[in-house]
Amino acid sequence: MTVAFLSGRRRRATAAIGAVSAGLLVLSACDKPTPLATVTVGTESVNSEAACYNDGKAIKESLIQECMNRKTGKTIKVSLDDRVRFGVDPEIAEHGWTLFIGGQPAEQEPFKKTYRSVPASAFFTSQTGETSNKANISIVETNGKKLLGIWLFTLEKS
Repeated sequence: MTVAFLSGRRRRATAAIGAVSAGLLVLSACDKPTPLATVTVGTESVNSEAACYNDGKAIKESLIQECMNRKTGKTIKVSLDDRVRFGVDPEIAEHGWTLFIGGQPAEQEPFKKTYRSVPASAFFTSQTGETSNKANISIVETNGKKLLGIWLFTLEKS
């Protein structure tokens, strides 16, 4: 003769509590991922989480230049005839974002849409007329004068 220690209802309740506890433990160990930015050329795409991000709050000024100078951006090959398409998550577009080329802002006002397209030739000629084979591009999320996130990419001439 066997004796049940717990009734069927109590076993199910205990199993449910255990499953919820295990799920919460797993979720608490995960960091919330940063929003993504994507660069597409033709049929090739690369996307990246932010190189610097403070969960939607302003990045400390002392960290901004260090972050912009990192060489860890994802690389995508382009020819001068290509169009480079930039896409960002809606929460980035909400605040506004701008492109930086070689650590310098490429435009005056932040862009507020999730997608834009720019000719590749715009990235390989400097203001002094010099050409290069690589361009370090930063997508920078802004909120007024504050920088909220920086995503790094490298365009390489093919």
